[in-house]
Amino acid sequence: MKPIVSYPEDTFDRVLAINVKGVFLGLKYVLPEMIKQKSGTVINTASTSGFTGSLNTVAYIASKHAVLGVTKTAALEVARLGIRINAVCPGNVNTRMMHSLEEAYSPGAPAVCARQIMSTIPDGRYAEPEEVANLMLYLASDLSTHITGQSFLIDGGALQR
Repeated sequence: MKPIVSYPEDTFDRVLAINVKGVFLGLKYVLPEMIKQKSGTVINTASTSGFTGSLNTVAYIASKHAVLGVTKTAALEVARLGIRINAVCPGNVNTRMMHSLEEAYSPGAPAVCARQIMSTIPDGRYAEPEEVANLMLYLASDLSTHITGQSFLIDGGALQR
């Protein structure tokens, strides 16, 4: 976490390689199989950070914006082939990653940081991993057959503020 002017270029490259190139390569190699079978569903993981800016996180923000663009482009390319591609965009989720961020933002007092963050979320809490998984299950199911190229926020209403 550093401002752009002091952000290490190798870190920027590594974050984009994981978050963007990983999605690109996944699509590049799974889509030919889905095209052969004339069906399939891909659910990319982005973030609410794909819709916002944030201090000192240039690579992460850029990568999540890029995942949304890759998702839309891929969806357009294969929509008429029976393949759906969407993105799930979690906000703060009750995971080890979130707890590490709390500690980074507030060394020695992560619970204070957690309470402050949760106070900004309209429903007052972090998402549970199972809630994110349930959204993915819906998107993978036949209940969502006319949905493609979309980005689904799961953030307790946080970006509505």
